Amino acid sequence: MVATARDIGALEGPAAGIDLRTRAFIDGRFVDAASGRTFTTQNPATGRPLATIAEGDAADVDAAVRAARAAVEHGPWATMAPGERKRTLQRVADAIDAHTEELAVVESLDAGKPLSDCRAIDIPDTAATIRWHAEAIDKINDDVTPTGRDAVAMIVREPVGVVGAVIPWNYPALMAAWKLGPALATGNAVVMKPARYTSLSLLRIAELATEAGLPPGVLNVVPGGGDTVGGAIGRHMDIDAVAFTGSTEVGRTFLEYAARSNLKRVMLELGGKSPQVVMRDVSDIENLVANATNAIFWNMGENCSAGSRLIVHKDRKAEVLDALVAAVERDWTVGDPLDPATRIGPLISPEHMERVLDYIAIGRAEGARIATGGRRVREDSGGWFVEPTIFDGVRNEMRIAQEEIFGPVLSVIEFETEAQAVAIANDTPYGLGASLYTDDLNVAHRVARQLKAGTVGINCYSEGDLTTPFGGFKQSGFGGHDKSLRAHEQYQETKTIWIALRSEA
Repeated sequence: MVATARDIGALEGPAAGIDLRTRAFIDGRFVDAASGRTFTTQNPATGRPLATIAEGDAADVDAAVRAARAAVEHGPWATMAPGERKRTLQRVADAIDAHTEELAVVESLDAGKPLSDCRAIDIPDTAATIRWHAEAIDKINDDVTPTGRDAVAMIVREPVGVVGAVIPWNYPALMAAWKLGPALATGNAVVMKPARYTSLSLLRIAELATEAGLPPGVLNVVPGGGDTVGGAIGRHMDIDAVAFTGSTEVGRTFLEYAARSNLKRVMLELGGKSPQVVMRDVSDIENLVANATNAIFWNMGENCSAGSRLIVHKDRKAEVLDALVAAVERDWTVGDPLDPATRIGPLISPEHMERVLDYIAIGRAEGARIATGGRRVREDSGGWFVEPTIFDGVRNEMRIAQEEIFGPVLSVIEFETEAQAVAIANDTPYGLGASLYTDDLNVAHRVARQLKAGTVGINCYSEGDLTTPFGGFKQSGFGGHDKSLRAHEQYQETKTIWIALRSEA
């Protein structure tokens, strides 16, 4: 059965005719929550109800874990030849590609993301991530160690088993793929909790994956609250590993859950306060401005690696700031996310909008000056829109420079020496990403080594690609990485098999 949004109101425009999947997906089929409860999500661009979704709890997580355990212990997935798993996941990726327009519209409606970004980036990258990990899995060899002639020693990798995954609302499909790609390719079954705000695209992807041949129980999706569904996943005694992307505060809670339950493996990708360091010698201001604005305003600044601190040499600050303000006012259009011209859509919820506006007020109170933006806009739409905002005169000890705002707010901080720039960049509890702009190759190598961040982009804002690991230092990460072949390791157990050989008679 396919639930729809028709009870709330017919979808219009690009969304017309789309049926929203709103029930939990367990053991290869859609089901109501065991309690029968539901919750209603809202369209961030209008503030109006969008869909009524099954509200899972511990009972639904138990059912999903049973299905996942059965798939691991008795189904074909874990024991399937890697090449066969590869072909199945390739079909899943093909199915996502074939439904790019539908999934892009659903994601835009649900998360407030610009439809143009969903079409060009989020959904194609979701399929590409699953395809990349699928392609890799039959090209990774186990090991035979050097022993004497009386033994054979093998080091083999096996699926960890049942993986719980809890994903955020800022990239609902893509962050799911960052977990699903390596977890499924290595033969695990997954119980996934989407963010309460954004369940719709993942529920549809789970259906498409099953239609593409993924066995029942291998991918289960349980919508619901963090304390209920997320907590049940974290505490569950039959989940072998948990992968979480979200806030540092909640990440700590998952470590506590693991310690108090079965010491399950925990992988955390957490918050950030990423610096963008601009040295005095930079000549390509156009490239700098394009990257620096994208780093903070892309996805409304709702991005864990957002370049929210621009640390610029005092001799170049006025020039750079003027160029940034001009670019924001010219290029970064705030509007309806379904409009192709829109660069900045609404924030995810009214509560989050108020949080961002509160930080803007705090910045003013701390003595920083707004160079552009700083207001709520498009109030007549009913949506939760905030202008792209740039603060000048920021000191690194200010709250707007230390705390993760998770919105379209950039703090500009000046420095005089290279050592001072590095010290300011590293003076944060976080260490997820960083950017460095310089024309001097020596400076690039020297400073990049000193920046305490998991990814450093030189003359660009970058999170790397699928071949590079993504994770953070300090309070930005723990226990593993997303992307790259290294992501496979965290979803596998390493086993030594020692075979004693009979001596010749």
